[in-house]
Amino acid sequence: MQSLTNLIENHGYVILFLSLMLELIAFPLPGEFLMGYAGVLVFQGKLSWILSSVAAGLGSCTGMTISYLVGYKLGAPFFHKHGHRIHMGPDRLEKMSNWFEKYGNKLIVVAFYIPGVRHFTGYFSGITQISFRAYAIYAYIGAFIWTGTFIFLGKLLGPQWEQFHTSLKKYFFVGSVTFICLFVFIYILRKYRVKIKETIMVGLGRGVQRIHSLRRLRLLIAVIAVLFLIFVIFVISLTENYLNNEFKQFDTIVITLVTLIFDESWKPWMSSFGLFASIKVTISLIVLTYLWILLKSKDRILEISFLLFVVIGGEYFEEGIRRIFYHLQPVHPRLTKQILYSFPSEQSITALFLYGFFAYLFVRYSKNAWMQTFVSILIFIIIILIGLSRIYLMQQLPSDVVAGYAFGGVWLSLNILVMEIFRFTNRLNRLKYIK
Repeated sequence: MQSLTNLIENHGYVILFLSLMLELIAFPLPGEFLMGYAGVLVFQGKLSWILSSVAAGLGSCTGMTISYLVGYKLGAPFFHKHGHRIHMGPDRLEKMSNWFEKYGNKLIVVAFYIPGVRHFTGYFSGITQISFRAYAIYAYIGAFIWTGTFIFLGKLLGPQWEQFHTSLKKYFFVGSVTFICLFVFIYILRKYRVKIKETIMVGLGRGVQRIHSLRRLRLLIAVIAVLFLIFVIFVISLTENYLNNEFKQFDTIVITLVTLIFDESWKPWMSSFGLFASIKVTISLIVLTYLWILLKSKDRILEISFLLFVVIGGEYFEEGIRRIFYHLQPVHPRLTKQILYSFPSEQSITALFLYGFFAYLFVRYSKNAWMQTFVSILIFIIIILIGLSRIYLMQQLPSDVVAGYAFGGVWLSLNILVMEIFRFTNRLNRLKYIK
């Protein structure tokens, strides 16, 4: 490692190019460490930020191109000749190629952050003989995003890079795996929905249409149940880390990054972002949700009842959870504004279940796809900004905010799940009554 750092100090751009090219051909080189160290040299003024990013990006693109060409030239004939022995004959290879060209290329962008995966995506893409143009677009974009991320972090953290680079790699890995799992889950869900639609003959009478509606509702309930379980697993993991006092490094990294990215000039903005969680705004949001239910819903009594339960029950839920954790963990770090029960964040919990419930009902009843996307993205940004403002103003720790999102997700998904089960039961009973 020392010899590599000496080389990059003396021959920075050439070593950066060659090391990343070789790593993506599957040579065991510490590319992420070298990129971060290059960022430290940029911080020290020994390298240019732009030239370092270009050299690293071009090296990665070259490595991805070589691995694709090797896979394309050597891999396919082997599978066509011997693939049937491992259930990977020409037909299955073609199917995998079609799937990968349609969906898998998008995963390449994220796969760069997963060690072991990025080294073989090029070979696999070539073996399956997907279009080089489609592959190159995502591979090259992903290469420059990946290299730019680590060089930027190295520049941002400066001398602190070596202290945090292992943890940053771990968080990027976890985030990338989560994203890919979510992508695969959405893909399977979409494929399942298509099969359901194909098995239902629309227009054969009111009864069949009602059954179609019930099946779609059953699918929705299954999806929400899976999300609820994901949030529960996340909460269990966070609880274990909290009780073992393992958040210190995570909090230090996030606070360091936030303070480096957002300087003092952001203080008025951060104070404004915090207003999204204020009583006046949340009451306005509750009223808006109530009016939306009256305007669009056919199950007004059901949804208004759950709106009240989400709001009132949510207050008791977050207060009780925070009291429990306060007594479970005697060590409470100092903050600029002393908060009695800081874990999990009250503002994060409340923001997620209030804004989330409104977003769910809006998307459920809005027929405009663009408006659905716009409102979903806007709500997501607002929720993130609320948590970011708490961290920036040192009112709560990053672990408090993340835990707040997790517990808020549990409360939100649980209520939506129960609400949809009630809706399903009511419709099923009406259908039986009609029969």
